[in-house]
Amino acid sequence: MPLKPYKTPKTRAETEFVINKSRFIGRCFPVNSESEALSLLEEVRKLHDDATHNCWAYNLRGGITRFSDDGEPGGTAGMPIMDTLIRSDTQDALIVVTRYFGGILLGSGGLVRAYSKAASESLALAGILHMMPCNEIEFIVDYTRYGGLEGFVRSNSTIKGVEFLENIRFNCLVPFDKTAQFIADIIERTDGRSTPAIIGEEYLPLAAAQ
Repeated sequence: MPLKPYKTPKTRAETEFVINKSRFIGRCFPVNSESEALSLLEEVRKLHDDATHNCWAYNLRGGITRFSDDGEPGGTAGMPIMDTLIRSDTQDALIVVTRYFGGILLGSGGLVRAYSKAASESLALAGILHMMPCNEIEFIVDYTRYGGLEGFVRSNSTIKGVEFLENIRFNCLVPFDKTAQFIADIIERTDGRSTPAIIGEEYLPLAAAQ
């Protein structure tokens, strides 16, 4: 199946706040698999084995979604964390929210707001990468055309590699919707002497605009 664009956390992040004496610690992680998500979850549990609750959710490409209230009233913790991932369309992500109970009950609504706040703040701090599906395009040009072509290639693709051999071989990443025009432009700029070929597909991570 062709690659599809998606969003994922840029890096790990942590947030912490106190509501009515209860301490909440939200952590967001980018993950590549369910086993990695479970391993990270276990790390947090060990780090906070004295916490009242370690609630969590992860949303993975391919439709794998799991969440847990970890002893909080049903629907007040795991689902709000998962809703944060779903509403932001974020995949390959794990969020764990640790709570140290402070002795004052927050009520169902208060718990939902607290867990949602921890999840959304940690996700915002992690930043977002837009994973753009691209074709990998390979083409060869002679040295006489390199100077006039290099600027165009750098402006209209992401260069994976350039090999200076008998001729010059470019390997570039170009978004799916720009591939046909890029290939046509290379053919035109080389007077038909270069015939770019699509040799694969790959994701290109693009940071979200600030």
